Amino acid sequence: MGFRAGRGLELVHLLRRPRWQQLGRSTSACRSQFITLDGVVEDPGGSENAPGGGWAFKFDRGPDGDKFKLDEVMASDALLLGRKTYEGFAAAWPGRTDDVGFADKFNSMPKYVVSTTLTSPEWNNTTVIGTDLAKQIAALKEGGDGDILVNGSVRLVRALLHDDLVDELRLMVFPIVLGGGKKMFEEGVPPKPLKLVEAKQSADVAILTLQRA
Repeated sequence: MGFRAGRGLELVHLLRRPRWQQLGRSTSACRSQFITLDGVVEDPGGSENAPGGGWAFKFDRGPDGDKFKLDEVMASDALLLGRKTYEGFAAAWPGRTDDVGFADKFNSMPKYVVSTTLTSPEWNNTTVIGTDLAKQIAALKEGGDGDILVNGSVRLVRALLHDDLVDELRLMVFPIVLGGGKKMFEEGVPPKPLKLVEAKQSADVAILTLQRA
C-alpha cells in the first residue's frame, strides 16, 4: 500500500508566502481543507472520537489527491498550530519515518504554537507565539518564501478567517453529509465573495481552489 500523505493531519491549512514576495507585492494566504458536502471539517481522520469521525477514510482520493497533500507539506516552510493539536503531534510524530521524506520534513520544520499556557514545548524547533494572530502571522510571512501550514483547531482556523488572513481556499470535498459537527464557517459570519480558480476530480473527491473575488 502506498504512502497516504495527510490522512492523519485532520485539518490542514496553508498560509502561502509567494516566491515573488521579495519584489514588494503583498503576500497571499492559502488554506487547504478536508470538508464534507454540508461544510463539516471536524475529525476527518477519526482521532478525536467525534460522532461520525473518520469520514475521510470512507473514500478514495486517488493518486492526484495524495500528491496534492504531499506537495503541500514538501513545499512548506513552517507549521502553525493550536496548543492541543501541537501536544498531540508532539506525542505522535517524533521518531516516525516513511519512504518519501514526509515524516522527516514534518518533524524538522519550524513550529509556531498559538497558546497562552504552553511554557515548555518539547518538540524540536518549536516557538510559542501567543495570541496576536494578525501581528504574529505578518511577522512570520516576512521570514521565508515557503508556506505556513496550519493544522488542527477549528477555533484557530476561524480566528484566521475572522481576521481576513486567508486569501485562497483549497477544499478537498468528500461526498458525504454528516448532519452535524464543527464547520469551517460559523453562523453569522460576514459574506465573503469568492472566485473559483480551479475545480478537478480525483477519484471520489473534488478539489476546489477559490480566491477572493
